[in-house]
Amino acid sequence: MKINVLTLFPEMFYGVLSSSILGKAIEKDILHIRLINIRDFSTDRHRRVDDYPYGGGAGMVMMPQPLYDAVENSRKQLPDAKVLLTSPKGKIFDQQTARRLSRESRLIIVCGHYEGIDQRVIDRCIDEEISIGDYILTGGELPAMIIVDALARLLPEVLGSSASLQEETFERGLLEYPQYTRPARFMDMEVPGVLLSGNHKEIDRWRRMKALEMTYARRPDLLKNARLREDEQEWLRNKNPL
Repeated sequence: MKINVLTLFPEMFYGVLSSSILGKAIEKDILHIRLINIRDFSTDRHRRVDDYPYGGGAGMVMMPQPLYDAVENSRKQLPDAKVLLTSPKGKIFDQQTARRLSRESRLIIVCGHYEGIDQRVIDRCIDEEISIGDYILTGGELPAMIIVDALARLLPEVLGSSASLQEETFERGLLEYPQYTRPARFMDMEVPGVLLSGNHKEIDRWRRMKALEMTYARRPDLLKNARLREDEQEWLRNKNPL
């Protein structure tokens, strides 16, 4: 997968892209990331990229010319790439969106900033606006990092095991079950006996039910689209009798 990230602060990405799973994916040429500084496309001698909004109001707006030229330049490098904009006005980014975008071979991610970007660039250049949640950040760089990280984990050979994906939070539409490791006893707290039993069928059932219980308690909104077995559906019906 090839991704161009258009940003005012490329230095924010250096540590993230050189570390952990992302760093390994880039090393193995599974993932190619190019950081594009939008200021490089400004025709202003001071490399200015923002101006006051027409109609008044607080804050600044990213000017159309530098960003438009930056997107067009990236389109020449990555023909047919889908262009994303990180924006609080976008659709919420979730695992389903991550799976869909991971099937793209080329992406361009524009990091939103200031009070927003000139709407004409959105109308002309942007295929999809994406938000990572209902809160305000200083810019679109952190959302872009989150999107890249989520996509990278879905690429073949990045995690090394398909089971790692299948068993994770949200892959069945549920939160993940509780995890334990050594020692079996810690500060008078013991690992549930079923996990020590060696009975893989019972372990699987315990994990599935714990995932369901946790989702019911913390994120019941997810249950509407969760993929549940018959016994899990029965448990849910007993919790919510008609």
